[in-house]
Amino acid sequence: MVWSIDDWPGPIALSVEDARKDFPILQRKVGDGKKLIYLDNAATTQKPQQVIDAMSEYYRNNNSNVHRAAHTLASEATTAYEESRLKLKHWFGATQSRLVFTSGTTESINLAAHAWARTNLAEGDVIVLTEMEHHADIVPWQMLAKERGVELRWTPFDLETFELDMDAFAIAVKGAKLVACVHTSNVLGVRNPIEEIIHLTHEAGAKLILDAAQAAPHDRLYFEELGVDMLAISAHKMGGPTGIGALIINESTFQQMKPFMGGGDMIREVHLDHSTYQENEHMLEAGTPKIAEAIGWGAAIDWMAQWDIDSIHQHGLYLAQKTVAGLRKIPGMKIYGRHAEGDGAVVSFLHDSLHANDLAAFLDARGFAIRTGHHCAQPLLRKFNIAATNRVSYWLYNTEHEVDKFITAVTEICNKYA
Repeated sequence: MVWSIDDWPGPIALSVEDARKDFPILQRKVGDGKKLIYLDNAATTQKPQQVIDAMSEYYRNNNSNVHRAAHTLASEATTAYEESRLKLKHWFGATQSRLVFTSGTTESINLAAHAWARTNLAEGDVIVLTEMEHHADIVPWQMLAKERGVELRWTPFDLETFELDMDAFAIAVKGAKLVACVHTSNVLGVRNPIEEIIHLTHEAGAKLILDAAQAAPHDRLYFEELGVDMLAISAHKMGGPTGIGALIINESTFQQMKPFMGGGDMIREVHLDHSTYQENEHMLEAGTPKIAEAIGWGAAIDWMAQWDIDSIHQHGLYLAQKTVAGLRKIPGMKIYGRHAEGDGAVVSFLHDSLHANDLAAFLDARGFAIRTGHHCAQPLLRKFNIAATNRVSYWLYNTEHEVDKFITAVTEICNKYA
C-alpha cells in the first residue's frame, strides 16, 4: 500500500517478519542453492515490492518528461515527481528548505563543492574535515584545494575509542569557512557528536555539510531542527532505487549558490548574449531528471513511514552487538568500532591470518553477501595500518537467526582455514 504525505499512518514498532514479505530478492538462492543472507546494507539496501511497482507503474502508464509540456502524461509525471520532493522534505524535516535531486550522496557533495564552495571560498580559506570521511567527502575538497589554494584541516580520531578528537576539532574550526563531516561512519559505525560539531561550526561562523548516507536508513533526521546548512543523502541506502539522492540546503546557503550545470529546466530565459536562471531548486537540476527514481524514492518513504524509526535503529544495533559478541570469541579476530547506543548497524572485522577476500569468498559460497575492501575510506584504514576489512551491515529485514548462522559460518571457516 502507498500512502500520500497527508495520510501517512502512525508508525508502529518494526515487525521483521512482516517487513521481509515485501522484499522478493530475499527468497533468492545463490551459489549451489544456498538461500541468500544479505548482509551488505551499508553498500545498498534491497528494495521492497512497492518501490519496484511504483517505478514500473510510471514507465507503464505515465512515462513523460517533467516541467515541459501541458499534455496529460506530462502533468501526471510532473505531479508524481514533485510530490516525491515534498515527501522527502517532510520526512527529513526540511519543509522550509531546498531539496535538490542528485544522483546520490557523492554528487550531492560535489554539487556543494561546485555550486557553493567555488562561489564563496578563495585562496587561504579553510575547510575542516575528519579522518573518518568517505572518499566522496575527501576528493572533491582536495580538488578544490588544488584549484583554489584552499587549506584542508583534518580532525583525527582515537584508534582505541574510535571517537573524533573534539578538542582538535575545536581548534581546527577556528577561522574555517566550511566543515564537511560524516554523521555515521560507514566503516566503524560510529555516530559522531553531531550536535557539538554543529554548535562549534556555527560559533566559528562556518557552514556545515553533513554526509548522512549511513544515518538516513535508521535515524529520522530533522534537518531544520539539527541546524546544519547542507545535508547529503542517497535513496538506495534506505530502500529506494540506485542513481538518486538529494542535497538539502537551508535558504541562506541556497541564496549563496550559483548554477553548476547549464541546460534545460534550470533556465528562465536564454538569449544569445546571456541567460537567466530559475530561482528554486530547478536552478541546480539541469536536464531531464531521474523521474522514475524520484517516484521510487517517494514510494520507499511511504513504505518506511509505517515503521517506527527508533525500533529500526534498535533492531539493527542489537544485531550488530550480537555479531560483535560472536566474532570476539574467534581467536585472531579484530573488531573495528565501538557499537554504542546511537551507532550504526555496521561491523568491520579482520582475521589476523585469513585474508579478507578469502573469508568473503568462503562466506559467499555459503550464501552470505558481505562487503570486503577499503569501503571507500582508505585514509581511515591506513590509520589502523590495514588495507581492507570484512564488513557486515544490517537493516530492518535482517534476523537474529541470520546472525547466528553467520557467526557459525565464520567460526567454522576460521577453524578450518586460519
